[in-house]
Amino acid sequence: EVQLVESGGGLVQAGGSLRLSCAASGFSFDDYALGWFRQAPGKEREAVSCINTGDGNTYYADSVKGRFTISSDNAKNTVYLQMNSLKPEDTAVYYCAAGLTIATMFPRFPPYLFDYYGQGTQVTVSS
Repeated sequence: EVQLVESGGGLVQAGGSLRLSCAASGFSFDDYALGWFRQAPGKEREAVSCINTGDGNTYYADSVKGRFTISSDNAKNTVYLQMNSLKPEDTAVYYCAAGLTIATMFPRFPPYLFDYYGQGTQVTVSS
C-alpha cells in the first residue's frame, strides 16, 4: 500500500520559515518523482516543487523560486520542502505526491501526472 505522510505545517509570521517532511512507503522510491503541491481555499491545486529522486534534479514554480528548496533522503524514503521568506500568499494546504518518473513530467510537473497524494498539511502565514 502506498503511503505519503506529511508533517511540519503550522502557523508562521510573514518572513518566517517552515520545513515540511513527507515520509513515503509502498513503492520504489528511486523510480518516482516526488512533488509538493498546494491548494488554497477556492483555488485550484498548484504545483510548487518537484524532485526526480533518480537523478536529483529539482524543479520549482516561479512563485517560490529562490525561497523554497526541495530535497530528498533516498535512504529514508523522505522528501523535504524548506520554505523560507514565507508570504501570506503561501497560505494553503500542502500535499506531497508521487508519480512514476516519465520525461513529460518535467519541467512543469503537472498534478495529473502524480498518482499518489498524501493527506496534506496546513501552512498558514500571517501578515
